[in-house]
Amino acid sequence: MSQKEQNGFNTRAIHSGVVPDKETGSVVEGICQSVAYVFDDADDAADKFTLKKPGYSYSRLTNPTVAALETKLADLDGGAGATCTSSGLAAHQLVLFALMGGGDDFVASSKLYGGTVNQFKNSFSRGFGWNCNFVHPDDPENFKAAITENTKAIFMESISNPEGAVTDIEAIATIADDAGIPLIVDNTIPTPYLCRPMEWGASIVTYSTTKYLNGHANSMGGAVVDSGRFDWVKYGNKFPALGQPEPSYHGLNFHEEFGPMALTFFNHAVGLRDLGSCQQPMNAFLTLTGMETLGLRMDRHSSNALKVAEFLENHEQVEWVSYPGLASSPYKGLVDKYAPNGASSLFCFGVKGGFDHAVETVNNVEIFSHLAHIGDTRSLMIHPASTTHSQLTDEQKKQAGVKPESLRISIGLENVEDIIADLDQAMQR
Repeated sequence: MSQKEQNGFNTRAIHSGVVPDKETGSVVEGICQSVAYVFDDADDAADKFTLKKPGYSYSRLTNPTVAALETKLADLDGGAGATCTSSGLAAHQLVLFALMGGGDDFVASSKLYGGTVNQFKNSFSRGFGWNCNFVHPDDPENFKAAITENTKAIFMESISNPEGAVTDIEAIATIADDAGIPLIVDNTIPTPYLCRPMEWGASIVTYSTTKYLNGHANSMGGAVVDSGRFDWVKYGNKFPALGQPEPSYHGLNFHEEFGPMALTFFNHAVGLRDLGSCQQPMNAFLTLTGMETLGLRMDRHSSNALKVAEFLENHEQVEWVSYPGLASSPYKGLVDKYAPNGASSLFCFGVKGGFDHAVETVNNVEIFSHLAHIGDTRSLMIHPASTTHSQLTDEQKKQAGVKPESLRISIGLENVEDIIADLDQAMQR
């Protein structure tokens, strides 16, 4: 949970140097590596378990250190509340668990991280009975055409992984509003420092906090940030988990009881309780520490990436470059609108010579680390067709913008001339 309403934990339960602010109850330093929290008395315990009183009871549901991260994320995005999870994919599961039932569907951009595509296409249908309709995101009308009477949400990435496609948030938010469903935007790549989707109509924002928010490749996590602006009862029984009585809390109606915090409270009280995908306090602490330099890092990531992309665009060994911040990019207009201070540091480029030359280039790099990660302070490279997107069909790879010659790079904070020199020598055959 987030904001003042979720605080008010018992100070006798504080461990490992965590200190609550006397005014707000927020954690201001340290790590609360505690599983459970001492209650004042039996009434205090009962009230917290029935959600009559905010506070901490068990760390699968809420934890002071994790709550500090949730509060910061909600503030950065301009949301009503946030819920942190064990990973970015866990965040997808958590938010859709609140919105959907068996047989329901949602519409998603086809330009997504490969793991997300697998999760949406295979695991969700098999495990939950949720169906995903993928559409090409460059034309917002594609989302509108795919909506059915059972559609409960639209999902997209603000800047896609790995292609760097930018989607028109405002136009798609309007389509979602007209259909009476929330728009969910994965904002992992630009972070709220570069792009704030809720300002353009998104109802919910998700993150893999593992990436740029943390920035140092030392903690896993995800987050769901709710704007608090979506009316869960306006459209009848479309969202029963939030607008109808909840049987496990004796008929409590989350929308009536918590208003703008309905989704956030549900995600904690039911989602984390039953799915168990909570973020660990140590990971939250490391992410909070990383976020202290978020602005500095995102500025450097973006400026370095633009210089590298401009270099690659004119390199004799390069077939194409897909960086949305380039003046030649078809997404430049959308970048200027939604991320005017920079397009982050993730993008793909294609080397001449196809699959074999792409693999050879990976093997030749020296500064770049060859691993399956993005958003690190260090420059990273991988060959998506044989790794991150290898489980997709050829058609799905094509839709995601992954070609045999594609190399995905996440530009770090090193001296940009050193980064360029490393790429140059690695591509020479």
